[in-house]
Amino acid sequence: MSATKVGILFGGIGEEHDVSVKSACEVAENLDTERYEPYWIGITRQGSWKLCKGPDTDWEHDSVPASLSPNRDLHGLVVWHGDEASVIRLDVVFPVLHGTMGEDGTIQGLLELSGIPYVGCGVESSVACMDKSLAYLIVGNAGIPTPGFQIVMDGESPDPQALDYPVFVKPARSGSSFGISKVNGPDELPDALALARRYDSKVLIEQAIVGKEIGCSVLETGSGLTLGEVDHVALTGGFLRIHLEKTPENGSQNSQFIAPADIPQYQQRIVKDAAVKVYRALGCTGIARVDMFLTDDDTAVLNEVNTLPGLTSYSRYPGMMKAAGLTFDKVVDQLIANASADSRR
Repeated sequence: MSATKVGILFGGIGEEHDVSVKSACEVAENLDTERYEPYWIGITRQGSWKLCKGPDTDWEHDSVPASLSPNRDLHGLVVWHGDEASVIRLDVVFPVLHGTMGEDGTIQGLLELSGIPYVGCGVESSVACMDKSLAYLIVGNAGIPTPGFQIVMDGESPDPQALDYPVFVKPARSGSSFGISKVNGPDELPDALALARRYDSKVLIEQAIVGKEIGCSVLETGSGLTLGEVDHVALTGGFLRIHLEKTPENGSQNSQFIAPADIPQYQQRIVKDAAVKVYRALGCTGIARVDMFLTDDDTAVLNEVNTLPGLTSYSRYPGMMKAAGLTFDKVVDQLIANASADSRR
């Protein structure tokens, strides 16, 4: 049987470009090349698409221009060699992209047009999960608690005296911890808004939740959902900033991921049940990491949903799956198999 041709997208023009490249390197190490024929497609920070030998190479220079075609008759990758173009028909695409222009529905829309099956959530769920205000509204209507929040659009100025501090100010549609500030009083609000607006014109002011920061990884299989072990983000101070540090693979300055989480079994079940409800309410498919707060009264409160979570050696999603006995190569196999069998695309 011939190998499955997999187009693997990485890099991107968003704020999580570097994380994406590291995630793609981890995928490369765990991809069975006897079963899969990978086509590595790097996207530069400027938005140029490059067919290359892999994410661990000098791919921006040792490459040729390429792009996915929205023409379903071509069903694949258009590669340019000077003035001549050729087409590589792809069986499935794995967008190893995070954050803006990666997991916000934009790439997913292109893939829907192309008719190529792809790993991960569809357009609607990608949009909803990326925009935290939309996710909160949908999940709240499904009965899952969310933080209290208000939306601040570009040009609007909230009354600093009207807020119940502490609050978090964050871009509504940005990845990781980019642009997020914890605000303890009115004097800190202007700088926090200015920082958040560097990443998005739509900003959330969100009530701080007192509780443990807990996560649950979700993997869709042909027989249902597989959940990783719940993890606990143990902080020594501040808030989680792992992807903002210069060498996160060497450890975080203020956080440690504990998987399985150091909480009782009944609390782990509360978190897992809530994660499944969130996943279903938002229409997720394939993969997601559901981040929550667990309060002292055993309430799971949604923080955010990552539809293409970090897949690096230090990322939470692979760590939670590994703690549950599922190695990352098996995760990659299942993601590709699930995408290939998705009849909706």
